Amino acid sequence: MNTPLDTDQPNPTATSIPAVHDDIFTRIGSSVLSSRRIHALKSGDLFGVFDQTGDIFWGQDIADGLYYRDTRYLSGLIFRLGGQRPVLLSSVVRENNIMLSVNLTNETIVLNDGTSLDHDLLHVLRSRFLWNGRCFERIEIRNFDVKRHEISCDLRFFADFADLFEARGMKRARHGVCTEPKVEGDTVTLSCRGLDDRVRTTRIVFCPQPTTLRGDHAAFEFPIDPGQKVLLHIEVQCDPEPQTQSEPPNRAFLSSAVAARRSLRMMSARATAIATSNEVFNEAIRRCICDIYMLVTQKKTGLYPYAGIPWYSTVFGRDGLITALQTLWLDPLIARGVLLYLAANQADREDPQADAEPGKILHEVRLGEMAELGEVPFRRYYGSVDSTPLFVMLAGEYLERTGDVGTLSHLWPHVARAIDWIERFGDRDGDGFVEYGRRNKDGLTNQGWKDSHDSIFHADGTLAEGPIALCEVQAYVYAARRAAAQIGRRLGQTAYAAHQDERADALRVSFNLKFWNDDIDTYVIALDGRKQQCAVRSSNAGHVLLTDMVPAERARRLVRTLMNRRSFSGWGIRTIPEGEARYNPMAYHNGSVWPHDNALIAMGLARHGFREEASRVFEGLIDAALYSDLRRLPELFCGFTRSRSEGPVRYPVACSPQAWAAAALPAALQAVLGLRYDPGQVAVEFTRPTLPESLRELTLFNLAVGGEALTARIVRTGDEVAINVVERSRSILLRITN
Repeated sequence: MNTPLDTDQPNPTATSIPAVHDDIFTRIGSSVLSSRRIHALKSGDLFGVFDQTGDIFWGQDIADGLYYRDTRYLSGLIFRLGGQRPVLLSSVVRENNIMLSVNLTNETIVLNDGTSLDHDLLHVLRSRFLWNGRCFERIEIRNFDVKRHEISCDLRFFADFADLFEARGMKRARHGVCTEPKVEGDTVTLSCRGLDDRVRTTRIVFCPQPTTLRGDHAAFEFPIDPGQKVLLHIEVQCDPEPQTQSEPPNRAFLSSAVAARRSLRMMSARATAIATSNEVFNEAIRRCICDIYMLVTQKKTGLYPYAGIPWYSTVFGRDGLITALQTLWLDPLIARGVLLYLAANQADREDPQADAEPGKILHEVRLGEMAELGEVPFRRYYGSVDSTPLFVMLAGEYLERTGDVGTLSHLWPHVARAIDWIERFGDRDGDGFVEYGRRNKDGLTNQGWKDSHDSIFHADGTLAEGPIALCEVQAYVYAARRAAAQIGRRLGQTAYAAHQDERADALRVSFNLKFWNDDIDTYVIALDGRKQQCAVRSSNAGHVLLTDMVPAERARRLVRTLMNRRSFSGWGIRTIPEGEARYNPMAYHNGSVWPHDNALIAMGLARHGFREEASRVFEGLIDAALYSDLRRLPELFCGFTRSRSEGPVRYPVACSPQAWAAAALPAALQAVLGLRYDPGQVAVEFTRPTLPESLRELTLFNLAVGGEALTARIVRTGDEVAINVVERSRSILLRITN
């Protein structure tokens, strides 16, 4: 295989990709790329990135394609009507994220008989969805002219079988070999034998059978009467079983669409549903829930939310843990699936190549050829410093949310191993803090959630040298020790629990001594390898509020720093505030606004009683979603100060959808409501609940705990809210506390 990332034509050698004999797949420049609108669909390990017309464009810096298990199985797909590209009318992914719908019409075209067909007389509806390792498409062409026409259309396609990292721009010295396409009746089969000796196959089936079918081109000719329509069906199968006898594409389209919708309904039915008096917010929150369940993938161990599309549609430890923490109140089965998967893949030996040590929790899993061959270190990679304490932290939160002692009994050995990793490997110099430093030179330089190479620095802008101890990681470790103590007591491990509480108390003291800086009124972002403070204000410090490590007076000062004009943009809290040495509102981690970051901070603000500030953060996220395409919060946006009547400035290559961004609005809503569950008493509790001004009324359906559920209606009157039970089962309780 020879992937043509540096050429204008996908036709470099006879042993690689079959020739495409025109310029239909020419490269789109990066300036065009930054302004392109794309659509993403996902089902299981299959995801697609498509142009708004439904086409798949090929070229350097373009992510378009149909990807399966980290390989691009379809890298070009272009539809033409009468030899011309149709005109786009509209393009949208439906609210449930199942179907991409694209409306097109014709330019003025010359027909095969030499006559001319005026523009806007043919309507084309492209409907596409993914299901069970396959991409289904129906193309409906309708004639709105007053006379019959002989119409032609065609599809150009090819597959480069590029590894996902190669599609991202990485260069490879060697490639596998793609075979010549195999054409049989209505089917084209494309395949490639990779350097890992695995054959990957794309099968494309058409219905009806094309008038002409070649290895890269399907052409159709048909008459169409006034007011009539023609249907074309295309089914793209990734690694199909050789002997599989599938339904014809037209029948499979309908049956699979029903199955995909049913699966989504069944998966999301148990989650709490949210309805408000603000219809635009309702659109945003519905998109959040649909994005979460689109990204959730069924594993043998249960549900796991893949991180995001296009580049992160796989297991990430940190992302899965934070998403599960944010959605725990909505659907604890997501947290259970994350915990069980990560426990099953916990490191059991030292492997410097993978940055693995016994007890450490995964950072990332990759399934493509480059990972299998070790060309990238991410086949099963453990290079994150925070996944391990977050794993224990989530385990404790899951127990408190559900009372599921059975699952925690199963997880207990993994919890103990994670704590052991913190003590034996995480704390590299024995000072009580957890530090990181990569063991593989090709691994991640920075291993917290801000993993850009320049994201951890000193006040003068000098990059910090490791091993580095991040402020938020120490808070996660503190929470992990408290969680291990909580779980240990429930399982009868009283001595172990007491020891963890002692270690947590000691960490609280040392952390406040070493990380607080009076001059900047916050916890510093990190300590470097010489234990010198990186005296930089950052959003990282806001994560400390998720715990009770912060004394009351310092909490007030920290919140004041987070919410001042240099930090709070109006849309959210910046990763790095204005005035710091490396502040740049267009930088990935040094001045941008990340929804998940803000949601976690809002949760911390509410925990410490700063409900008004939490509501401001929530309101900023709501407003940002209202300006976003599809009402969908992206991975991040630029940190420019909010301007009247303008939305947030888009970050051009932000992933969308992204799991922890999708979970941000639900998490912030829980925070301002002060919502928690008591499985022991089978109770739902609201502590000092508030609602932002944009939400006058809210109903929460299916607040479930202990096998029972209730529906609550919340109404804002002035600065206060009233809560009423609309419906409840048996003896479940509702408590409101101050």
